[in-house]
Amino acid sequence: MNTIDLTPLYRSSIGFDRFGSLLDSALRSEQSAGYPPYNIEVVDENKYAITLALAGFDETDIDIQTEKGVLTIKGKKEATQGEQQFLHQGIANRSFERKFNLADHVEVQGANLDKGLLTIQLLREIPEAMKPKTIQINSGTLHGNHVDTTNNNSIDSDKVSDKLLNDKAA
Repeated sequence: MNTIDLTPLYRSSIGFDRFGSLLDSALRSEQSAGYPPYNIEVVDENKYAITLALAGFDETDIDIQTEKGVLTIKGKKEATQGEQQFLHQGIANRSFERKFNLADHVEVQGANLDKGLLTIQLLREIPEAMKPKTIQINSGTLHGNHVDTTNNNSIDSDKVSDKLLNDKAA
């Protein structure tokens, strides 16, 4: 089993604790021979699509769920009652479970089954509070004095502290 030391990453990154466990689980997990085959597509800057090849499945055979950042797609195929004799059986007719770890703020928008292909639309919506913002840099702070940029009046922080202490004492 492969192990990766992520210590250098943790020294300079904050809030990526989940990244290590995702990487470990990806290295450990062995999905059943890659069934069903799938594609992950970048549709737009914040839009993605996962397409699974599900020949022989219909909507009633498929269950799609998300829980705690994990998208789970399950397919249940009932065994056919008729005894069939095959010279070659290359079409998989079995149940499956496929899981995808979703990044923060990625939500499932919908799913469509057409011609044996299940397409799941995903959208990443970054909250306003997490979007980059420009911080304005003000000038004029010298030795404990704070410059009030709203009306350009200088406030001496030492005088304000002394006034507050004298008001409390009185």
